[in-house]
Amino acid sequence: MALEEYKRKRKFEHTPEPPAKVASKAGHRFVVQKHDATRLHYDFRLEMEGVLKSWAVPKGPSLDPADKRLAMQVEDHPVSYFDFEGIIPENNYGAGTVMVWDVGTWQPLSPVPVEGRYVPGTEAEAAAMLAKGDLKFRLSGKKLKGDFALVKMKGRRPGSKGNEWLLIKKHDDHAVEGYDIDEYDQSVLSKRSLAEIAGDEGSREWRSRPSAGRGKVKAAWLADAIARLDKKNLAKKPTAKKKPKK
Repeated sequence: MALEEYKRKRKFEHTPEPPAKVASKAGHRFVVQKHDATRLHYDFRLEMEGVLKSWAVPKGPSLDPADKRLAMQVEDHPVSYFDFEGIIPENNYGAGTVMVWDVGTWQPLSPVPVEGRYVPGTEAEAAAMLAKGDLKFRLSGKKLKGDFALVKMKGRRPGSKGNEWLLIKKHDDHAVEGYDIDEYDQSVLSKRSLAEIAGDEGSREWRSRPSAGRGKVKAAWLADAIARLDKKNLAKKPTAKKKPKK
């Protein structure tokens, strides 16, 4: 049943997160939440079928089509999670600071392009693409705009949970070469940074944390995925990318 996993993981008497409730009204919003939990990551959520379909993106979304961001599909969240910003207390699932990094609307795209361009699709096409593992959509947010795809990774090693996807920006007028997500550390709702949301004590802790430190990741599947991503990045020769001059 929808949201059962979300409900199972949380003790609502101890966390300010919203309760598990499936929305009766259809919507097409999206939200990206920057989440300083066991390790810093971004939660990418699309409103579908009365819930927020959710993926944890360790490095965050990118407007550079060259970046193929690892995205781990996680449990559905209630639509009321859309504007959740604050602190999940210690000893709760996902304990840490949450910022609403971006919000907006999304539109499914037809899986078959017309004259080389993707055109708006239907709800049925979106559901079919999600089930197939190749969801194409258009974002209209405050930070993220243009066409994207979520593609499920196939043929993973034995023991994989099968929840590994790639979040990819399509080539269009909103693409930005060398996009640096770290330049945009401000909530679209409160205009605060993640450190400011955490408060003075949290702010000091955040700034003192080594930026390259991984820490201990409780979920084995996420730890394995991070290790593979780190190994792949180390094998690459670092190149400096710059945004095109306007």
